Amino acid sequence: MPGPEKSQVSLRLPTDLVTTYDLIAEILERDRSWVMHKALKQYLENEGSDVLRDAQGLDELDRGESADLDDVLEKARMIVAAADRRHRRAV
Repeated sequence: MPGPEKSQVSLRLPTDLVTTYDLIAEILERDRSWVMHKALKQYLENEGSDVLRDAQGLDELDRGESADLDDVLEKARMIVAAADRRHRRAV
């Protein structure tokens, strides 16, 4: 079964950064590409996913797919009030 499709990428990085990747690769007995792939993947899972989620939210707002803040706050007040009433009856 063939692996995922791959693309060649070229970029310039500060020498100290490349040296650090090389050191980590040597310690792990892996190649630099493997270490950089893991680092890039981790970025996408963390900061990258935040950027994508924010962009999706902005797109939804642009399309008018949003909730009115006053409606959301009123619903939150109703939920808190109902929980407060239940709590008072239980005591």
